[in-house]
Amino acid sequence: MLLSCDPCKRVLPKFQFLLSKGASKSDIVNLVSKKPMVLVPSLENHIIPTYELLCRVLQSDKDIIALAFHNPSLLSDYRVPQNITMLIKNGVTDSSIARLCKMGPTPLDRNTPDMQKLVEELKNLGFNPSKTTFGTALEAKLTVNKKLWKEKVDAFKKWGWSDEDAHEAFRKKPDCMITSINKINLVMSFWVNQMGWDAMAIAKSPYILSLSLEKRIIPRALVVQFLLKKGLRKKDASLTYPFKKSEMLFLDRFIKPFKEDSSYLLKLYEEKPSLAQTRDKTGMS
Repeated sequence: MLLSCDPCKRVLPKFQFLLSKGASKSDIVNLVSKKPMVLVPSLENHIIPTYELLCRVLQSDKDIIALAFHNPSLLSDYRVPQNITMLIKNGVTDSSIARLCKMGPTPLDRNTPDMQKLVEELKNLGFNPSKTTFGTALEAKLTVNKKLWKEKVDAFKKWGWSDEDAHEAFRKKPDCMITSINKINLVMSFWVNQMGWDAMAIAKSPYILSLSLEKRIIPRALVVQFLLKKGLRKKDASLTYPFKKSEMLFLDRFIKPFKEDSSYLLKLYEEKPSLAQTRDKTGMS
């Protein structure tokens, strides 16, 4: 038997519940060793209702068990079901709540009034709880403290943005405030210093910051720069538009139509040089 001593029998139903959801005996032993407090809450009044809420948003016993063992507070902290219920009542999508569950450590164990305040703040900024961007914005507000938030805004301002530009960028693409300061500076330096392009183009299209620098931004920028220099793309065309397209559409729109140069463009694109290697290609010393 998993447990046989009389003093421990009161927790046996909790173990049996977890076993019924797919947990193994060794999983349970590891869970209890990691956080014994998981045994404290009532099975009927806390563990089962919380599990049912998690099941609603995660839709998988396997995922719930895995996440609970990785982050035991999901099942043991009374604030988790309070926050999930509050988010549901505010119209936040299950997928957005699931994203918060999967963060480690989960921010769902925060005080519910504080979480409610953040939800209201985002609503006032124009974020719609029924959209996936709301979940991303909430994640940003929960994971980036005020000091770091200011440092990121200052990083943008170093490249010519205003406070309002950073504010608008967050509203358009909240991922930009999750982006590290190092990534912000690397992207901006490449865009402005090596390509000679306007930093305000990224302020208007902040999704650029969420893209891979070496896998997407650099190779596509080199293609666009070549087309601009050869007069094959209008100088007033959107700089950021080519970065939004899928791989297939990018090839069809920006490489294949230029028959005389398509081989060179494809080679330029597929090389995917590192940031340091682009200095030669962009004419930078």
